[in-house]
This record gives sequence, C-alpha cells and structure tokens, in this order.
Amino acid sequence: MNADDDTDVIDTVAAVSDGERTGLQWWVSRIVSYTLLVAMLFVLAVTVVIPRVTGSTPYTILTNSMKPTYPPGSLVVVKPVDAVELAVGTAVTYQIRSGEPDVVTHRIVATRQSGAGELTFITRGDNNGSDDENPVQLGQIRGKVWYSVPYMGYVNNWLNGEQRKITVTVIVIGLAGYALFMFAGAAVDHRKKRKESTPP
Repeated sequence: MNADDDTDVIDTVAAVSDGERTGLQWWVSRIVSYTLLVAMLFVLAVTVVIPRVTGSTPYTILTNSMKPTYPPGSLVVVKPVDAVELAVGTAVTYQIRSGEPDVVTHRIVATRQSGAGELTFITRGDNNGSDDENPVQLGQIRGKVWYSVPYMGYVNNWLNGEQRKITVTVIVIGLAGYALFMFAGAAVDHRKKRKESTPP
C-alpha cells in the first residue's frame, strides 16, 4: 500500500465519521425539537384548550391545605356538576363567601340537609386537622376537580388576561412556523436523496 492509498483510506474514514456525526446531530435535533413541540402542545392543551372546550375552569392551588394530593402550584381544572355528583370524598372548588370571587379547593367530608330540604356540604383540606368552619351551600360550589397537573398552576397564573392571548398567539404562530420548517426540511431531504440515487 502506497502513500496515496493511505490518504484515500484516511479520507474515507473521515467522510464516514463526518456522515455519522451529521446523522447523529440530525437525530438529536429532531428529538429535541419534537420534545419541545409536545411540551408546548401539552401546556396549551391543559391550560387553555381543554378547559375552554369543555366549559371547565383552571385554578391554581396556592396553599398546603390539599397536600399531598394537590400541592401548592398544582393546576386543577374544575368542571360544573349537578348536586347528585357531589358525594363525600369529592374535591370541589367553592366560593369562600357566597357571591365573592375568592375560592378554595377542599374535599367534601359530609353532607347535611335541613328540615326545609336545603343541602349543605362540610369540607376539609386533605392536610388539615379539622373541618372548615362554615358549611358550603350548593350555590357556592363552582364545580368538582376534573384533573390536576403538578406545577402547571404557576404557568396558569402567568398566563392571565392579555398575557394569555399574546402567549397563545405566539405559540400558534410558532407551531405553524415549525410545521412549515419541518415540511420544507423533509422536501429538501427527499430531493437530495432522489438526486443522490439518480445515476449520472
């Protein structure tokens, strides 16, 4: 084997190495980009799309009263329910005082019915040692907890009002741009492979 043959072998090895590196980088970039895409879609779905489509409302757990089920920062999505669905053991979100916006999420631990037929609910936080002081009337209940996502409540708090509209718009535009980029990349790769497979 002469020096030229050695050079050819080195060039071939270098080319294979470059090809493997390029292929690996391509796969890593695809995995990262798909992971980011799925994460964005997940955030958009659980905080905006699913609640809006189903008529539910997202709330953020701010205290330790429902640990360990719903620790602080959890997002709970609450859907309206009929009175017959409000059984002992159901986690509900209700107005602390009737007609006021402040709410709390606690669990029903007992129900009471007055002589006049009025139904009230005794509630307690999972992490609390005693029942809540005031019984909850049916009109105070905003709904029962449908699902929860840990830490997503912080995102929900950040995505409020005008910020939510702007962020959703940016995400939608970003997803559309990403889709166009992926289609364009696939078309370029396909054209390149066809050109390489076509004999000269």
